[in-house]
Amino acid sequence: MSAVLRGLRAPRLAPWEHLYESPAPPGPGALRTVFLGVSTILLDDGDSAVLTDGFFSRPGLLRMRFGRLRPDRARIDAGLRLAGTARLDAVFVVHSHYDHALDAPEVAATTGARLIGSQSTRNIALGQGFPDDRFQPVVTGEPFTIGRLTLTALPARHSPGDLAPGRIDRPLRLPVRATDYRTGDCYTLHVRHGGRRLLVHASAHSLPGALDGYGADTVYLGVGALGRQDEAFREEYWARLVTATGARRVVPVHWDDFFRPLDRPLRPFRAFLDDFTATMDFLTRKAASERVALALPVLGRRADPWPL
Repeated sequence: MSAVLRGLRAPRLAPWEHLYESPAPPGPGALRTVFLGVSTILLDDGDSAVLTDGFFSRPGLLRMRFGRLRPDRARIDAGLRLAGTARLDAVFVVHSHYDHALDAPEVAATTGARLIGSQSTRNIALGQGFPDDRFQPVVTGEPFTIGRLTLTALPARHSPGDLAPGRIDRPLRLPVRATDYRTGDCYTLHVRHGGRRLLVHASAHSLPGALDGYGADTVYLGVGALGRQDEAFREEYWARLVTATGARRVVPVHWDDFFRPLDRPLRPFRAFLDDFTATMDFLTRKAASERVALALPVLGRRADPWPL
C-alpha cells in the first residue's frame, strides 16, 4: 500500500476495545460523566450539570478548510439528547478554537446555562448575540462553586502546531472561517466533588508549574496530535499531567475525527493528521509501568469518573 493510501486510513478502535469505560447507573448525588466527542464532557450529579465546550456541529473537512462556519442547531439538539440533558448550569470553554467554542453560546442559550471562558470566547458569544450578563470571565486560580462542584480554571498551553494562534479582539459575526476562531487563553479545568478530584485537560501540551498543588484522581487527557510528537515530549507531558498530579486513572480525549458527525461511529483521525496507534501504545505502556488505570471513553455512555 502506498504512503498516500496509508495516510488516508483511520486506525481501528478494535485493539483497544478492552479499555472501554463501563456504564454507570445514576446514583443519588454521585457525579457521572458523559463523553460527547473531542473534549466535550458532561459533568452531572443529578442536581448540577456542567458541560465543557459543547461542540456538536462538527462541520466536515471541506467546509472547515474552504467554507464558513456557523452552529448547526439540529446537530446541537441531537448532541444534547445524546447527553441526556436539556438543562445545564454552565458551559466552560477550554479555549476558543472552533472545535471547542463554535457551538458554546448556542448550547448555553438553549440550556439556560451561564457561559464561562476567556475574552476571546466572550467575543464569540457577543457575535452570536449571547446575553453578556450570562457570561462569566475566567479568573485563573480562583475556585467557584456550582452546587457540589468546585471548579478552578488553571492556565494551559495549546498543543504544538496551533493553526489559529492569537486572540479574538472583537465580536465574531457569523459566518466566519475556521481560522477566525483564534486560540485565546487555554485552560485546564480542575473539578472537586465530594472529596474526589479530576482534571479536564484538552490540549496535548503543558506549562511548567501550572498544576502545582492541584492533584487529581482522574485526568481526562487531551491527546490530539500527541502521536506526532517525539518520545521526550510525550514523557514530559505524562509526567506533568499524570505523575505529578498523582492521578490513578487516565481517560484519553480529543482523539476522535471531529469532521464526522456524531450520528456516525467515532473513529480516530486519519493517519495523515495524527498517529493514534503511537499515542495508545505510549499511554498503555506508561499506564502499566505506573499502575495507572487507562480507560477509553464511549460516546454518550454515562460513566463513573472514579470507579477505582
